[in-house]
Amino acid sequence: MSGAATPTKPVVIPEFKQIMGHPSPLWMLFMTEFWERFAFYGIRWALVLYIVTQFHGGAAAGQADANLTYGSYLALVYAGAVFGGYVADKVIGYQRSILIGAAFMAIGLFAIAIPDPDIFKIGLATIIVGNGMFKPNISTMVGKLYSLDDTRRDSGFTIFYMGINAGAFVAPILTQQLAQKVFSIDDIPAYKVVFIASGIGMLISLFWFAVGRKALKGIGAPEADAQNPMRMVYVVLGSIAVIPLMYFLLKAGAANLQVVLTILFLGLVIMLIREGIRDGAVARDKTIALLIIFAFNILFWMFFEQAGSSFTFLAENIVNRAGVFGMAEFPTAWFQSVNSVAIIACAPIIAWIWVAMGRKNVNPSIPRKFGLGILFNGLAFGLLMYALSFLVDPTINKIPFWTLFAVYWIQSIGELCLSPIGLSMTTKLAPVRLVGLGMGGWFLSTGIGNNLSGIFASHVSGEAGMSVASALSGYTFGFWSLMAGGVLLFLLAPMIQKLMHGVK
Repeated sequence: MSGAATPTKPVVIPEFKQIMGHPSPLWMLFMTEFWERFAFYGIRWALVLYIVTQFHGGAAAGQADANLTYGSYLALVYAGAVFGGYVADKVIGYQRSILIGAAFMAIGLFAIAIPDPDIFKIGLATIIVGNGMFKPNISTMVGKLYSLDDTRRDSGFTIFYMGINAGAFVAPILTQQLAQKVFSIDDIPAYKVVFIASGIGMLISLFWFAVGRKALKGIGAPEADAQNPMRMVYVVLGSIAVIPLMYFLLKAGAANLQVVLTILFLGLVIMLIREGIRDGAVARDKTIALLIIFAFNILFWMFFEQAGSSFTFLAENIVNRAGVFGMAEFPTAWFQSVNSVAIIACAPIIAWIWVAMGRKNVNPSIPRKFGLGILFNGLAFGLLMYALSFLVDPTINKIPFWTLFAVYWIQSIGELCLSPIGLSMTTKLAPVRLVGLGMGGWFLSTGIGNNLSGIFASHVSGEAGMSVASALSGYTFGFWSLMAGGVLLFLLAPMIQKLMHGVK
């Protein structure tokens, strides 16, 4: 029966105690995600610097390899969410997936503290597998606390997103202090301390969720026919078996990985479209709208994720960090916290703006919010273009500190227009039986963007390391690509909104 809608069991949401106007489990998930993001962002600032220092003897020529490895790692982290979402949907439920994922992430974080290139990549592969089980499912759990027509849904995701950024803010500052002020040897940062501290943060996240999940009242627990504990054993064994595959993909290089990610994305498109068609014309149209947004999401993250790669080398070598805020030198690692400060400061303002515009019936549609996100990202690259063209101090060949600082703030406004809305949108538009897979698709599109970000960053650094000229050339390309994409999305917005059938 083509096009016929399949009846689905109505979703019953338990009665929860309300804290600050939201279901109480939201705050447990908030703290679980806080510690997971502490672990994830704790290593973010150090990875490319560590690769150059440990495996390339500190030579600037190692920057390209570091950028490619970082981009591939991030891509696989997010691509793994496709499988993690499917396992949660169909095999063991969301709660058990989160627990298994947290355990694997902790193991991987401790493993990368061992200074061996192969063990390092095996550790990254273990983190990838764990994050795939953890990340899409905890976001999906937030959506399951609200009915689809609950007006608090978007604000709930925004609060959850602030938890993400609170952890991301604290982590670089604390881990940098430990590495460079407490345990450094001969002025070389003790990067292994960064990784160990992040592993401890992941263990806290695991403990927090294991203890607090009773408050969920069964939300995210496996269905009655999936309660068999042996399913968890099979998933653990399967996850262990996948680690060598992730290791191989990390070793294969970003170009080869891009082929694999593209094939995965096409497979996901087919699965979602088939399920949408099965549920009827409206579900089909919503799925098509979702997939169009995914394509623009790739563009956004390709350039946004320079923050952990080329922007790190830009901060280290081309930004004048001397005498900032009364410090002898502003630490490179702390730039990773600027985005989080901006998100925490601006999220309530942006949320209020959407609500205020909604009261006046002028709230931008989801596609136009995405378009704004891409345009703000483009403006950040426009500022870098200007700085690298006109503000370079010829005596030290560096640009002012405030320019990169402002870039992170501008990008953060773009992120707030796009990312929290994207999480909520996915739970609304994905076929009802494949919400976890749909969330995995959101993260896979992010992962494709991240892999492309590593390829782009390697070109920005060039063969001999980043220079003012190479940075200007690369970031000029970023500016025009993002501005063109943002304008195109604005033009397509009415068509996409029609496909969404009233989803706001």
